[in-house]
Amino acid sequence: MEKTERATTKKRNQERKKGHVMHSREIITAICSLIMFALMYIRFPAYAEGIRGVFRDYLGGYMGAAVTHEFSRTALGGLYTGILLHLMSILAPILITALIVGVGANILQKGFMFNTEALQFKPNRLNPINGFKRMFSLNSIIELLKSILKVGLMAYIAYRDYIVFMPEFSFYMQYDLAVVFIEFMRRIFFTAIKMSAVLLILGGFDYLYQWWKFEKDMKMSKQEVKDEYKQDEGDPKVKGKIKQKMRQMSAQRMMERVPSADVVITNPTHLAIALRYEDGVDTAPVVIAKGADHIARRIKEQARIYNVPTVENVPLAHALYDACEIDDTIPEELFQAVADILVEVLRSGKGAKRSA
Repeated sequence: MEKTERATTKKRNQERKKGHVMHSREIITAICSLIMFALMYIRFPAYAEGIRGVFRDYLGGYMGAAVTHEFSRTALGGLYTGILLHLMSILAPILITALIVGVGANILQKGFMFNTEALQFKPNRLNPINGFKRMFSLNSIIELLKSILKVGLMAYIAYRDYIVFMPEFSFYMQYDLAVVFIEFMRRIFFTAIKMSAVLLILGGFDYLYQWWKFEKDMKMSKQEVKDEYKQDEGDPKVKGKIKQKMRQMSAQRMMERVPSADVVITNPTHLAIALRYEDGVDTAPVVIAKGADHIARRIKEQARIYNVPTVENVPLAHALYDACEIDDTIPEELFQAVADILVEVLRSGKGAKRSA
């Protein structure tokens, strides 16, 4: 069955609950890498100084104790704790930044969501046939080509930077080893930043591809859309029958009110409007029944059965039918015309309502 229709909101919500949302791992990896390597490039001298302080303040002081055999178990525990806390204070900003960037990048793509369905055990995942199908699927081939492209570009960037840096390497031999080490590491981080920037560009294309693939996989057939509409709104045939039944019940209730009318205005063949006016109850004549064609004929038939006067007045019938709904009082501009008819009905002695 051909799937040509965009996914409905209901299906998107259902798939989201299952953990199926549009996202690109490539762009998340690229953003995290770019920010982390940029932070390391900017802050590495301070990090290197902090790590050197660990060796100077902790290991240096304990070397003398080790030589003089004063290196007890308590001293070893204090050394270990001190080094660990010092390193954590140095690495904490990096780790916290990595956590914030990783979580933030995921939320920007997927929004905040948590579900356990993706973690549930599914026996079909252990099926080797399904595994081979996934390995040799079109999606796997595309992922392989993407990986080859990434590795090739990363190798090219690393090689180009190596060619540029090697002639300069001998120049650093005259400097202190710590200075050379910091500069060497910053060069590495700068290369990594360029790699991450290229990955970000590739991630942008991957994001577009993942969006296209997600929308393609989410498409529905016309029949699926119809079935979903039936589930949400009900079968149109059933709804039509319900509406028809409701109209019939409404018409029946309306017919039961015709005997209480004072007069029925007709056009005379297509329209019929039944009016009631009770002195002291109604502020103006009230429409208690109205209809066209078949309904009009039924109203006039009820009027004949219950001796309700019927008056033919084409302009007034049209005006009342267009202006009033059931239980509406007639418009002020029609007061005089209706009053004249009611007076005439009373004078003729036809206004007494009778029951059958």
